[in-house]
Amino acid sequence: MEDRICSKVSCQREAVATLTFDYEGRMAALGPLGADNDPHAHDLCAEHTERMSVPTGWAVLKHESLRD
Repeated sequence: MEDRICSKVSCQREAVATLTFDYEGRMAALGPLGADNDPHAHDLCAEHTERMSVPTGWAVLKHESLRD
């Protein structure tokens, strides 16, 4: 299996989490690295996972393994 890298521009670190969005529900979900390389999901490295933010009024659901 090929390592996946962070989706952020110019970041070459290994991805550790996958971010998906529900635009209608104004919700972002952050979980462990997804099994598939889904074109509608965004893989993030550890640094960008920690720094991730969403628009005001949106909810963030974090998988238990990614919580502080």
